[in-house]
Amino acid sequence: MKNKNLLNLLSFIATLVFVSCTNTPQKNSALYQTGTINALLDGLYNGEVNFKQLKEKGDFGIGTFNTLDGEMLGFDGQFYQVKSDGIAYPVNDSLKTPFAVVTHFNKDISTQLRDTLNYKGLIQYLDSKIPTANIFYAIKIQGEFNYIKTRSVPKQTKPYPTLVTVVAKQSTFTFTNVKGTLVGFRFPDYTSGINVPGYHFHFITDDKLKGGHLLQLSGINATVAIDAIHSIQLDLPRNSIFYEMDLSANKEKDLEKVEK
Repeated sequence: MKNKNLLNLLSFIATLVFVSCTNTPQKNSALYQTGTINALLDGLYNGEVNFKQLKEKGDFGIGTFNTLDGEMLGFDGQFYQVKSDGIAYPVNDSLKTPFAVVTHFNKDISTQLRDTLNYKGLIQYLDSKIPTANIFYAIKIQGEFNYIKTRSVPKQTKPYPTLVTVVAKQSTFTFTNVKGTLVGFRFPDYTSGINVPGYHFHFITDDKLKGGHLLQLSGINATVAIDAIHSIQLDLPRNSIFYEMDLSANKEKDLEKVEK
């Protein structure tokens, strides 16, 4: 009788372990970032991380390229380079980046958005859907947009100017009644200097031919997917240029000019 009771107990424990394992997520999302936004603002446009390495860290993300050669975005494992001509090119694994953030996207929140709201309205909508402003979020918005305005920046040569100077000569592009995908992140306010506090989006059309850094939008009929993230790995440059930079200044005004 004791042996039978013991077997029943062991069977019950094994069942609990199985149920616990099957109900536990197999992969928790984490952010990987190379470089910092303040270093990029001050003209650090060369990094050592290539896209083969970056793809191992995530299948979804945004950033830029060495020499500041355009805007980067990736989702579903495919990465694109939107150059200053507004055209999206597939990214070669050998290309490198001075600043990028990626994750393995795992949807936690999903909602359907149908509204004529503008960019500010989109931000307010997203803020109403997240449980807290104190963690990280990866956001994918796929659907139709009445109006989209994007930008990209041209490739730079040394001596590199500041990012504010570069953006003053940026190329802008407009799209009307366009289908596409917004790829972006929301970083908490306390990460100022490391990344862009708040929301930061890049856009690509459904045909994967055009896009850029999002500046404005209006009218949305799209699916919104949000990945809530509690962990980040920050990979800093290993060179004398970064070591000797003074990154203590408040760059909030510069960042506002760059993002808008």
